[in-house]
Amino acid sequence: MQPAPIPANDDYRLRLIQQLNLLDTPEERFDRVTRLARRMFGVDIALVSIVDKKRQWFKSSAGLQVEETARDVSFCGHAILGDEPFIIPDASKDVRFNDNPLVLDEPKVRFYAGVPLKLKEGVKVGTLCIVDSQPRHFTDQQVQDLIDLAKLAEIELEANLESTIDELTQISNRRGFNLLAEKVMNVCRFHTEPYTLALFDLSSFQDINELHGHLTGDDALVQFSQLLLENFRDSDVIARVGGDEFAVLMSGTTGTDAHFPIMRFREQLKQFNQFGDKVYELGCGVGVVCCSPLEEISFSELFDKAQRALLATKSARY
Repeated sequence: MQPAPIPANDDYRLRLIQQLNLLDTPEERFDRVTRLARRMFGVDIALVSIVDKKRQWFKSSAGLQVEETARDVSFCGHAILGDEPFIIPDASKDVRFNDNPLVLDEPKVRFYAGVPLKLKEGVKVGTLCIVDSQPRHFTDQQVQDLIDLAKLAEIELEANLESTIDELTQISNRRGFNLLAEKVMNVCRFHTEPYTLALFDLSSFQDINELHGHLTGDDALVQFSQLLLENFRDSDVIARVGGDEFAVLMSGTTGTDAHFPIMRFREQLKQFNQFGDKVYELGCGVGVVCCSPLEEISFSELFDKAQRALLATKSARY
């Protein structure tokens, strides 16, 4: 068995999957695509598969009872490496898959055809794939039909992108942050880990707009968001939650732990202002709230506490 190589952009790809809230969120609107694919091609199984770090999770499944399988045995892990449909006529005769547990045991895969599902910048988050227990050969027309169905799945995924990603900065928006933050809080409680919410507001944003114009103001927002991404962990939930307001939710982090990345971020702002070539400088206020996993608090209450903490330190600019 040959596990698929890991794409060079996998960290970014996984962050996009997290921002879009694609995992562990089955949605009926994808079921119409898999039901149609299964019926159209007369196969045992049709899936919308999202390739996570160590697993492939099925956002929609027609004909298969399990919700996920390991990434290292997945066919879809191979499919996302290319741009074209990935087709295996008979897996039992393919050296990459003939000893794969999905071939040797249920569902006894023989035929596989998967089309990568691409989002912005061509990032492939998973596949629309069909599977059968009998070897098969696809005609050119059947390949095109599968591609057309995959486009329908991509349109549905783009709807997630539109609704949870901030168009300007390309990080989570308020809705996307709310969805992810509640999930992170629940995970921290389950594992009895603390978590910390830091709320930032970009100082002098109105002045930047008035002095240099809205395009420059937009650039300041983009630069600020990129510095947040560079200074906090991939596992942290980072979002633009208002016009000039940003949030970072850090899992497994106490208030003391959070102090260090915030200090590092302050230093990066100073470096940006000192060595950058912009007509503006970046500064911010920050409000920080840390919670014990045993504390009974809703996300809205946590966010309200962070806003009050931010207002209390509004005069502090970095």
